Formats: sequence, C-alpha cells, structure tokens
Amino acid sequence: MDLGKKTPADSFTLMTQLIFPLDTNHYDTMFGGRLMEYMDKAAAIAAMRHARMRSVTASMDSIDFLAPIMVGEVIEIQAFVSWTHRSSMEIYVTVTSENLITAEKKQTVTAFFTFVALGENGRPATVPGLDPQTDFEKQLFEQAPERHELRKKRKVERKNGIQQ
Repeated sequence: MDLGKKTPADSFTLMTQLIFPLDTNHYDTMFGGRLMEYMDKAAAIAAMRHARMRSVTASMDSIDFLAPIMVGEVIEIQAFVSWTHRSSMEIYVTVTSENLITAEKKQTVTAFFTFVALGENGRPATVPGLDPQTDFEKQLFEQAPERHELRKKRKVERKNGIQQ
C-alpha cells in the first residue's frame, strides 16, 4: 500500500522547557535521564505526526551529551523524522540550551530514536515514505540505512547475549 511521502517538516516538533532545581543533580546540571524523557516525548510527537497513528519507542542510540545543561537555563528540543522503513521511523533529535542572562546558546545533545507505528490491532503498520528537502535532511536520509543495519546487528547480538 503506497501511503505517499511526507517531508521532515511535516513531523517537526519543538519543545521548550525551563530547567528547575528538581531537574538537576548535585552539580546543578540536568539529569541525563530527565533530558532523555523530554527527548523521547518530542520524538514520539514527531513520529505520530508522520505516521498519524500510535507509535512506540523501539530504540535510542547515538545519544551524545556535548555540554552540560545548568539549572535556570532553557532547553529547546527539536525532533523530526529523518528516515522511514516499512513500519519504523528514525527520528533525529537535538537539544540546544540557552542561558537567559547571557543569551549564550549551545548545542548540548544529539540523538537518533527509532519508533514503530502501530495500527488499530496493536501490530506494526506501514508508514508513509519520506522526501527530504534540505541538504542536511538528505544527508541524514542517505546515511540512515547504515545506522539501521547497525541497530539490527546490535539487536541480534544482544538477543544472543553478546554485549558490545
């Protein structure tokens, strides 16, 4: 069944969050787990916007923490579908932090999430294809099959009890 194609802009999601003391550790930097929760939510919204059906997290990988996020800073989480397979979608997620006093902004995290779309029966369902528009979107799209193969290999190895 051909569902047509959508662009990454169709799934674009932006979340903004002020970081409070309860979001941070004893160094006044944001908990990685809390940040991953926010990233997962943004990725879920992007996946559901693309598929227009329920979608669940299948994996998170290449989560690179590039700089700490301090209490009192604001974070912007951006997410969009960067590649699709039959029922799965790769979501590219970035986080930028901003010091509201100095106006300094920095990219703090990048990651790839994989989501699977679920039909009404709760089983994986076919998703629309993707038509990347910008040079960066095309680069992510072209590199995605290699990331997909690495995920599949890692999953098989872990099922067989071989850890990397």
